[in-house]
Amino acid sequence: MNHPYIPEIAEIVDIKNQSVDTKTYTLHLTDKKAREEFSPKPGQFVLLSIPGAGEAAFSLSSVPSEKGFDSTIRTVGSFTKVLDRYDVGAKIGVRGPYGTAWPLDKAKGKSILIVAGGIGLPPLRPVIESVQKDKNRYGELEILYGARTPADGMFKDEYEKWTNNKGTRLQLTVDKVPPGVDWKHSVGVVTGLFDEMRTDPSSSIVMTCGPEIMMRFVVNGLLARNFTTDQIYVSLERRMECGLAHCGHCQIGPKFVCKDGPVFRYSDIVGLPDLEI
Repeated sequence: MNHPYIPEIAEIVDIKNQSVDTKTYTLHLTDKKAREEFSPKPGQFVLLSIPGAGEAAFSLSSVPSEKGFDSTIRTVGSFTKVLDRYDVGAKIGVRGPYGTAWPLDKAKGKSILIVAGGIGLPPLRPVIESVQKDKNRYGELEILYGARTPADGMFKDEYEKWTNNKGTRLQLTVDKVPPGVDWKHSVGVVTGLFDEMRTDPSSSIVMTCGPEIMMRFVVNGLLARNFTTDQIYVSLERRMECGLAHCGHCQIGPKFVCKDGPVFRYSDIVGLPDLEI
């Protein structure tokens, strides 16, 4: 974008409910030049702003298209509560993209294992889109996804499309199933799916996103199954702040999540202070 501190204007062109407290907003930059220059990679993030409500960082949950780009947002704080009241046609500010991306280049010719929990699936959706669009460059794609309940899962209407794509396998689990709800998949934490996992650690890349405590158990479980620390990539997208590594709020040891992340190779951050992974 033209200036790191001045946002471009984007119009909300679509809103889709994902769960009771989470929506996917499709945003379209109103300036033609800004649209042409906006080319984020899967895993990067943007800063969204609303006058009077402030600014907050959010990952992109789609590969940008002519229609725009998606960001899937849970209503949990003051900024998102204001955004939740917005409708199609409203305009907000956008800065970015910022940060590092998922290692799709390093994954070429290899199988990809995605392990996600809750709102951690949206930052990985662009990976799924990219791999399925260009599947001849990659091996098998396996997705392990856990949510609190069946109603809390993200992109539920896309599961069938993903699994109908040759070479993709999707496994689902939830923490609990409310009475009367039909659920034909697993119940339990996402690491419980590892016993049915097919991805071969000898030639694969792992990408995981979710609460840090979840990712810690994911990493430990994968290491116990002969994956290595340099083939596991994690996203610390929940720690994103100013986007420019100036405020210091995202700092972990010598690393800044806004600049050095949010996507990190696990071998580069293991042992850093104030990190639960």
